[in-house]
Amino acid sequence: MARYTEALTVERGGFRIRVPESWWEFDVRPESRDDSIRRMVDDRIRQHPELKPSRAAYVTFLQKAASDAWKSGALYCGCMAESFGGDTPITGSVTVSLIGGRTSSGTPLPTDPAAIAGQLAVKEAKKPGDSWRKVTTVDIPGVGPAARTQGVEDIPVPDDALNRTVRAVLMQTYVPVPGQEGKVALVAGSSQVLDLADSFFDIFDAITSTFRFVG
Repeated sequence: MARYTEALTVERGGFRIRVPESWWEFDVRPESRDDSIRRMVDDRIRQHPELKPSRAAYVTFLQKAASDAWKSGALYCGCMAESFGGDTPITGSVTVSLIGGRTSSGTPLPTDPAAIAGQLAVKEAKKPGDSWRKVTTVDIPGVGPAARTQGVEDIPVPDDALNRTVRAVLMQTYVPVPGQEGKVALVAGSSQVLDLADSFFDIFDAITSTFRFVG
């Protein structure tokens, strides 16, 4: 899985986060992301020729991740795509988005972690292989408490007329933004490699624990 001996600190207006050095950050803007991702993958393959057989899979995964991130309002999107000798590359992504909401009367929704957690639905698996979700609150060092969901969930495919879903390992952490009423930073980690769910939960938790507000 991803290496933790080295890490890359990514800073944006208002926050910073650290990801394993082997991860890629990429352009999510619709007008430039496809070409940017192809160039990025080709550059990585020049450095690691053994990845060439998986080129198409990497490009497809990264382009979809970029598209989904843009639609969710992401300010940062990073991915891992590594080959360990099997037919399918191991892939995962982390995005950071600034989100907010209001009630029908126009009042900002509460950002207190306990209040957010109380509004998030728990889902129990009725049989092996079912999707599931648990809801907790966690403490992020240097930031404070935050609401969190984690599980194996069926995520709607954006803009799909058939209302299809994709099953994925998913962790979402809702961090209240200081001084901004109704705003939270959503740090979301996902992977479609379900067999490695526990490992990805550890990775996503480790990355989220590095999130800090700056400025």
